[in-house]
Order: sequence, then C-alpha cells, then structure tokens
Amino acid sequence: MKQVKEEVGLYYRLSQEDERTGESLSIDNQRHILRKYCEERGWNIHDEYIDDGVSGTTFDRPQVQRLLDDAKSGVINTIIVKDLSRFGRNYIEVGQYVDYIFPLYNIRFIAIQDNVDTSNRDSGAMEMMPIMNVFNEWHAANTSKKIRAVLKQKAAEGVLHAKKAPYGYIKGNDEKRTLVIDEETAPIVRRIFEMYASGITPNKIAETLNEERILSPERYACEKYGFKGHKDSQGLWAQMAIVRTLDSMVYLGHMAQLRTTSVSYKNHKTYKKDQSEWVIVYNTHEPIISQELWDRVHERMKSVAQGRKTKHGHTHPLSGFLFCADCGCKMKMRTFGRKSLPKPLYAFNCRNHEKFRKAVCFSHFIPAKAIEQIVLDDIQTMAQRIVLDEAAIREEYMRHNAELADKNFKSAKKELQAKKKRIEELSRLMELAYEDRAKGKMPEDICLKFIRKYSDEQRTLTDEIGAIEEKIASAESETKNMDEFICNIKKYLDAPELTREMCYELIDRVVVGGLPKVTGKERTIDIVYKVDFSSVIAYKFKK
Repeated sequence: MKQVKEEVGLYYRLSQEDERTGESLSIDNQRHILRKYCEERGWNIHDEYIDDGVSGTTFDRPQVQRLLDDAKSGVINTIIVKDLSRFGRNYIEVGQYVDYIFPLYNIRFIAIQDNVDTSNRDSGAMEMMPIMNVFNEWHAANTSKKIRAVLKQKAAEGVLHAKKAPYGYIKGNDEKRTLVIDEETAPIVRRIFEMYASGITPNKIAETLNEERILSPERYACEKYGFKGHKDSQGLWAQMAIVRTLDSMVYLGHMAQLRTTSVSYKNHKTYKKDQSEWVIVYNTHEPIISQELWDRVHERMKSVAQGRKTKHGHTHPLSGFLFCADCGCKMKMRTFGRKSLPKPLYAFNCRNHEKFRKAVCFSHFIPAKAIEQIVLDDIQTMAQRIVLDEAAIREEYMRHNAELADKNFKSAKKELQAKKKRIEELSRLMELAYEDRAKGKMPEDICLKFIRKYSDEQRTLTDEIGAIEEKIASAESETKNMDEFICNIKKYLDAPELTREMCYELIDRVVVGGLPKVTGKERTIDIVYKVDFSSVIAYKFKK
C-alpha cells in the first residue's frame, strides 16, 4: 500500500483566559512543540493557522474555519494541535469533527499532549477522548462562571472593564480607570443633548454632524487611539448612535455596566438585560451634562409627540401633540394650497377622517398657523398671569392640589390595603387547597383549578398595587413638577413664535374639537399642560 505524504496544517489557539495561565499555553510555546513534532518525522508543514484571543467554546473562529476548508478541499491531510482543548472546548462539536467529518475526508487528526492520533483508533487515548472533551468543556464552563463573578464584583466597585472609554471621555490611569472628560468630544455630547431637547430629531442631529464632518465615535476611536473599527464602516453618524448617546447615564457621571449578557458560555450571542439587572454605581466620575438637561431629554422621549418631517424637511412644533376630540386619534398634518406659493401651507385634520372619511369620524380641519397662534397665545396668557401674581397662584395651586391629593391619597391608601389583604387571603386559600388535596378531601383536578384561579387573581392584584403605588409617588413629586413648570413657562413670556422645545417642556397634548358647521356647536381647543394651573388661574382671575 502506497504511503500518503503528510501535508500538515498546524493549529494554534489562545483565548484571553488562557493568557493568564502563562507561557505554557502561549502561541510561541505551541508553535515550538508542533514544529518540532513535524521536523522529527520529516513531515511537510503546509501552513499555520492562529486564532489569538478567541474562546474555544465556539467554532466560529476565522482561522479554524480556514483550516477546515483547506482540509475538506484536500490542500492538507493532517491537522496537528498541542492538545484537544486548543482545537475546541465544545465536546459535541469536537467529537463530531474527530469521529465523523475528519474520517469522511480522510483527514488525520493529532493532539500531541493527549496522545490522540486518529490513524490508530484502537489506542487507549482514543477511547478516553470523549471523557477528555467533556472535561475540557467543564473547564470552559467553570472559567466562564469565575470570570462573570469577577466582572460583577469589579463593576460593583466602579471599575471600568470596557476596552475603550465612552465617547466624550478618556480612561484614567488609576486602578479603577476612572473616566476623565475629553475636552475635544465632550462639547459634541452636550450639543447632541441640547439639540434633541430643543426638538430636533436624532436623524436630523446625525445629518447635521455628518454635514459638519464631525467624526463618529467609532472613527474617532480608530484615528485617535488606534482601535479597530468595522471593515464596512463609513465613519458616519447614524440615528442609533445618537439614540444610544441620549440614553447613556454615563454622561450624568454614573457607571452602568453589565448591561448585556451572552446566552451561555457556548453561545456568545448577546442580548440586552433589563435595567434592574444592570450594575450601576453612582457619581463615579465628572458628568458632561446636567441633571436638568437629562430630565428634559427623557421627558421628550416619553412624550406622546415624536414628530414627523414633511417632504420639505419641516417638523411642525405641534406635530404629534394634536388629538381629535371625538375619536381620540392623532391629527395628521397635510400640505395644501397652490404649488406656485413661495412657501407651502400646512393644516391638521383627524387622521381617521383623512383615511376613512365620514365612515369613522368627521372633519376637524384647522390651519397649522391658526392652531400655532392659539397655543402660543394661551402659553403667554398663562405666563403673564403667573408673573403678575406668582406667589398667590403658587399658594392657591398648592392648597387646591393638597385638597385633591389628600382625598385621592386616602382613597388610594384604602384601596391599597384592601388589595394587599386580598393577596394574603388568596395565599391562605391556596395553602388550604393543598392541605385538602394531601388529605384526600379534594380531587387533584379541582385543586389545580382553584390554585390557577387564585394565582391569576394574585398576579392581577400585584399589577394593580404597583400602579397605585406609582400614582401615590407621582402625587408626592407634584411640588417639583410645579416649580419646573413655572420656571419653564416664564421663559416664554415674550416668545415671538411657538417652538417644538416649548411644546415638549410645557404641553402634554392639545385636543381639537370639530368644525362648527359640522357639529353645530362652538369649536373647542383644549390645551392640556404638564401641570394643570387652569382651575387655579381661572379662579384667581375670574373677575
């Protein structure tokens, strides 16, 4: 039988965890062992395949895939590794390659230090191979568990574990790598927050930064610090980069880490964790933005009005804030008038009427300029009244709201106690049902039916309790909301026009009534502010 000439592929792998083990697992050490093994036997080394800094729990590694492609295409017929763990730590996949795929393509596989050589399948090492593969995977699982514990501990201590600092910061030289403001990029971060708070959309912010040729965070890190970016990255700001910036509490001076996790130590696909599972350490470094600006931004994010641009690139100040008084849907903005006009004219109408005509709702048509002026006049009227007698209005508002809050608070407390008492009663009923089932007094199917019924009721009550507690907490923060509202509305006493920023700061929604010729009634425009001063001001100035 003709002896087959060995064309060898040498495979080396080193993970980040292996680096801590020392020289014994280094790439140089693996290379020395494998090359010496081939030289002693006179085998030809076709190529070396190196995966440096990659876990062995996955076979989604660039060089191991190149190695396998070369083996399947016949370029090499022998694969040599230092030991089985270098090839992989997933016992199912390692076993699949060694027992099925390699024999199919006549590939010889050798793991030197484990004495594994598939040319002699009757050896004791080959019989022990499944056990060695299981042990290698157990080692990977155990290492993963330890690393997660260390990362969690360091995150709780406020130690930055990211490879690079967030945009706007640089890493400090102390043990915790405390973030230090980057004077070059921090102003851009502040500008992004201020632009969004003023009513500009994330997409428009990204367009503006790109037009001004401001480097994206990824491109900046590449050019300034030498980090590797994505191959297909164009270095431009994208809408999602703006959204991620606006949603990162790092700019408030707080460190939020471990926000993502992988499915398992074998499946490295990541997913976002719920915020309750993040590790957050407050006041770890100097903030870039103020709490007030953060609140304005996130108030806008929660707003019912996100706003849409027209084909002319215009976002109306009231876009998304207007609602139909009769069917409750949002109003839709339309362009109307002759095309020869120098500027397009805009109007709002009920979205349901625009789509389904009279079958669902009737016309609530109103020119954009008209509703703008109505809202602006109302804001300025309210601002004038507050400026004229702020102390008295504030006092009356507090008294009026205290009466309502006291009444609502007592009612909410009473409802809260009743629901909590019912939850305790349901727990007792479930215990009784279990006892009756154990004593043979109740059939199993009846018992399970009662348990499901009581459990469902408990879950519903728990959700309702959460809503009531949130309502009570909201009532307690009313004073802070009042102070912010008064401060904001006074800024716009002499505002020349309505802006989107004004709407986000002051208005919850505007409810537009139908046309008089359709309803036969006087048209109503109900402006709902974030803090309701209407009853107090009406009372104070009714004369």
